[in-house]
Amino acid sequence: MSERESMPYDVVIVGAGPSGLSAAIRLKQRAAEQGAELSVCVLEKGSEVGAHILSGAVIDPRSLDELIPDWKEKGCPLAEVPVTDNQHWILSKIGKFAVPHFITPGFMHNKGTYTGSLGNLCRWLAGQAEELGVEIFPGFAAAEILFDEAGAVMGVATGDMGVARDGTHKPDYTPGLELHAKYTFFSEGVRGHLSKEIIRTFDLAKDSQAQVYGLGIKELWDIPASSHVPGRVIHTQGWPLKETPGSNGGGFLYHQAGGQVALGFVTWLSYTNPYLSPFQEMQRWKTHPEIAAILKGGKRVSYGARAISDGGLQSLPKLTFPGGVLIGDSAGFLNVPRIKGTHTAMKSGMMAAEAAVEAILSQRQHDELVAYPAAFERSWVKAELSVVRNVVPLVEKFGEMVGAGLANVTMWLESWGIKMPFTMKHHANHKTLWRKDQVKPIDYPKPDGVLTFDRLSSVFLSNTNHEEDQPVHLTLKDPNVPVEYDLPLYDEPAQRYCPAGVYEIIGVEEGDPKFVINAQNCVHCKTCDIKDPTQNINWVVPEGGGGPNYPNM
Repeated sequence: MSERESMPYDVVIVGAGPSGLSAAIRLKQRAAEQGAELSVCVLEKGSEVGAHILSGAVIDPRSLDELIPDWKEKGCPLAEVPVTDNQHWILSKIGKFAVPHFITPGFMHNKGTYTGSLGNLCRWLAGQAEELGVEIFPGFAAAEILFDEAGAVMGVATGDMGVARDGTHKPDYTPGLELHAKYTFFSEGVRGHLSKEIIRTFDLAKDSQAQVYGLGIKELWDIPASSHVPGRVIHTQGWPLKETPGSNGGGFLYHQAGGQVALGFVTWLSYTNPYLSPFQEMQRWKTHPEIAAILKGGKRVSYGARAISDGGLQSLPKLTFPGGVLIGDSAGFLNVPRIKGTHTAMKSGMMAAEAAVEAILSQRQHDELVAYPAAFERSWVKAELSVVRNVVPLVEKFGEMVGAGLANVTMWLESWGIKMPFTMKHHANHKTLWRKDQVKPIDYPKPDGVLTFDRLSSVFLSNTNHEEDQPVHLTLKDPNVPVEYDLPLYDEPAQRYCPAGVYEIIGVEEGDPKFVINAQNCVHCKTCDIKDPTQNINWVVPEGGGGPNYPNM
């Protein structure tokens, strides 16, 4: 008999991101319209709502307008900075070419969008949800999926607290809590470890292309008032990644409230050179004269990193399974060319919620919410993702310049209603690395401590903290693989793709190499789970409340 206590709910939602909170709000709204009361619980592994939320972010308010039409009057922080100036630069090493607006389709121009902290938007959404009676439990990580006798999902269990690294129970040991639900929503974000298990258990990706990813690394800077233009949005492509064959990505710089800029760099995890370091590429990007000029006299105040889902429409798994749904980035609704996924994630949660309310009020439970994917097929979300479905594979196949040009043509044609008669394929990111003897090592400059920095000082700014005496949450299927396989073939790329310095090889000069995992540094970006060439690293949740604590990201 389990020693865990259990609590029953109508709906349990895993993850207090935009999709999960939007789902919670919509559940309560629709139930109230029917004169019914639903019990809704949201679990959040971060120490507070927003602690693990990281995005650029420029946000299309379309879903927010649908969910809470008077959001501006209710004091939503997103209203503070509308986008007033949109620029796209193609960078050479020392110069830039500003792409004229007329070249790109109108949906790329950021008209009617807002820039700000996605974490703060989630904190506000959480307040709206709680006013409606939603129960939100931050600091509780969903660690296990619960199944009923028929194999349907019947809820989740939170992780045990107070377990030592060797698996023994410490004096403060507390067993996890079971949360039983008629329907369970998985909104863990990109590469959620329970979502990954759900997709595998129910074979939800059998008819989909491989999901592909990018790694976004972000910093917040306070800059002088003379350099700050609230509402200015800049995106870049080209240098520095164009210097490394087989790599793609780009930068962003958003002038936000309070004299701050949010800047960052996204490296597509399809890159081929195992010596490439996304963190170092981001630092190098800041040295470009145009970027450095904006940051001159400024001070870096925050740092973080997060993987993003780049696969788009063809990589979406089946959205439903007996007892639950995938919403938001657990499924992968990002519109890559627009660099926006908040509005699509929110809408996915709203559509799933509407299907759940209908089912529960019809006395159903633990079946498939087929009304959710049916609503998606009719929605503006699918239409939006369909227009851009070939952009990422075109750029990967034909390179940044030619591929981007072809992608732009397809977006124009699709936006005019001329649908391309093909949908291109993706290739899994862990299969793209070349052997180290096939490429040239990359010589990255040392950080200057003013404009560029090292990884450990950066992690310090993320306020990352884990209880040290707990089981390592970065698990290896085979502990011999890093030294016996990855090191001789790829010079162990985990040393470079991790933006937090979690992985290192020691003892090489002594002839006794060892693979070290500094799990306390982990910022929960999931890159290791994605890019490891043998898929040997499996990311699982640490104790609830661990990880980064982003105040304004």
